[in-house]
Amino acid sequence: MPELPEVEIIKQSLAKKIEQKKIKKVIIKNRNLRFKIPQKFEELLKNKIIKKVTRFSKYLILNFSDGSFCLIHLGMSGTIHLIKKNDLNKYTNVSFYNSPSLPKKHNHVEIQFQDLKVIYNDPRRFGFFKFLDNKQELINRFRHLGPEPFFKNFNLKYLLKYFFNKKKDIKSFLIDQKFVSGIGNIYASEILFLSKIKPTKNAMKLSEKDCKKIISFSKSVLNKAILKGGSSIRDFKNTSGRKGNFQKEFKVYQRENLNCVRNKCTGKIKKIFISNRSTFFCNTCQK
Repeated sequence: MPELPEVEIIKQSLAKKIEQKKIKKVIIKNRNLRFKIPQKFEELLKNKIIKKVTRFSKYLILNFSDGSFCLIHLGMSGTIHLIKKNDLNKYTNVSFYNSPSLPKKHNHVEIQFQDLKVIYNDPRRFGFFKFLDNKQELINRFRHLGPEPFFKNFNLKYLLKYFFNKKKDIKSFLIDQKFVSGIGNIYASEILFLSKIKPTKNAMKLSEKDCKKIISFSKSVLNKAILKGGSSIRDFKNTSGRKGNFQKEFKVYQRENLNCVRNKCTGKIKKIFISNRSTFFCNTCQK
């Protein structure tokens, strides 16, 4: 599943290509995504001018010039491909995971502009598109989600209050979007390793020092992942020719039974399952 850094890279890629452009036509080839695309969707988007492409958490947001919005969530396997007229570049994927070129199957939504088109591909169909009439609807849509790690309100006071008397493990909190938006399974393991915190530790037992580490490393890990192009796992170029290679920076994720990379640590990386998700940690330096 694409996490915050991957969605940020997609946002940046799209912003360069489709901002200030008018949507000429929308073609829906399969309405049966996570939420069924309504019949009127094509007409709602037609002739809309994209003022800005933004992001919140793992959601892409097309901001239209008339004050309406289109929300896009990529689900587990969704990718967005940019096809330019008369361009023979085989790398169409604006992200760094799954197929680098446009697959022949599962192309469900096509948004056409004057000189290019954006195609949404999703084999598992867990993603969705949602049209919102105004800013208040957008605010309401995100009301149940926690702050992003980059927000000012993701601070020590927030963490201490949220964790008070909570017996749930810290790893489960980090991937809970109601607590913090945008951190997924991969980055949670990396953040906890850098913080020297065992993923099974009860949140209520975290010290102020622990919480400060989580705040700091949440920001730094995600920022570094964005700069590195996200965690593609498969290493290929996107439409701009850049590679997503944050996976080369992993300290624990997918390093089961390998030696800990921390200096003078004699531990091994172990794999367990928390909330049905694979979790990696050092059995010695994370306490």
